[in-house]
Amino acid sequence: MVAGREIAVRLRDKTFLISTVFFLLVAVAGAVLPAIFAGSSSTVAVVQADAATRLDQAGMEVVSVPDAQRAEQLVRDGEVDAAVVPGDEPGGLTVLAMDRTPDSIVGALSNPPTVQLLDPDAVSPILAFMVPMAFGMIFFFASLTFGIQIAQSVTEEKQTRIVEILVAAVPVRALLAGKVLGNGALALGQVALIALVSVVSMTVVDSGDGLLGQLGPAIAWFIPFFVVGFVLLASMWAVTGALVSRQEDISGASGPAQIVIMLPFFGVLFLNDNPVAMTVLSYIPFSAPTAMPLRLFFGDAAPWEPILALLILLVAAGLFLMFAARLYEGSLLRTNGKTSLVAAWRERETRVS
Repeated sequence: MVAGREIAVRLRDKTFLISTVFFLLVAVAGAVLPAIFAGSSSTVAVVQADAATRLDQAGMEVVSVPDAQRAEQLVRDGEVDAAVVPGDEPGGLTVLAMDRTPDSIVGALSNPPTVQLLDPDAVSPILAFMVPMAFGMIFFFASLTFGIQIAQSVTEEKQTRIVEILVAAVPVRALLAGKVLGNGALALGQVALIALVSVVSMTVVDSGDGLLGQLGPAIAWFIPFFVVGFVLLASMWAVTGALVSRQEDISGASGPAQIVIMLPFFGVLFLNDNPVAMTVLSYIPFSAPTAMPLRLFFGDAAPWEPILALLILLVAAGLFLMFAARLYEGSLLRTNGKTSLVAAWRERETRVS
């Protein structure tokens, strides 16, 4: 009953509906934009003058180099997007690129040259930027939005004294479980819908470059990691709401919950190119929901690692839920201002004794 009420209230909430539409647009953009820009190359290192003329006429930024070795080095260093060097056959051309065929360059040359990918399995720079951003934003905003709503719901029930009626009819732990389950079901539905839209969008724009194959395992693992991570954070937000008696005090009491959401988000966002840091973050419960799926996307995780990380997250979520249930029981009926964690813990001991 509690979970059903939470779901009904949230489905009528404009913030929830707007955030869902926003994340769906992000999911579509994450699938479509890499496909749109995948073939674009604006800076080209060129050895022959005639090829440089044709590329310059096509609007490319041409960098003249003395030989093929220098051109290849510029591509590997990321100073140019691609290079055009002499081919194996007399008068032929070869295009050098890191991970994708630069269609704009190939089309600008009169005779289609041989394309040699120096690192065909590498993740494109566009995906390397957008995928961590997408995973991080979805988990960050969903956890923050739903978490604040849980805290506000609990405080509102305390402030209006409705909680005294609810506690008389429903066990306190059932109230906590209902709020976590109801909001968790909505969060799961939102993430599942985003994943579905992402897969459909990638299928529509699939150009044979394996984008769906790259993202598929990461999306599949992101859902269970998100659900368990959400339960952990939702229990913290419920306690945050139970510790205060007025809506105005939530922002001051929610500091710890916001920190454990923001630090992992920025950590994964800025350290996603650091294998050691990402390995550590993928086993920390607060950052594992985004770090481990990203490691799977980049191909840095062994098959057994997501299983171990998910088990660690499950244990941590269970412990946090037990701890939160005790604090929730000890603070829910205290309406005389803000309750400290120690007072809530002792209040629970007093009630039990």
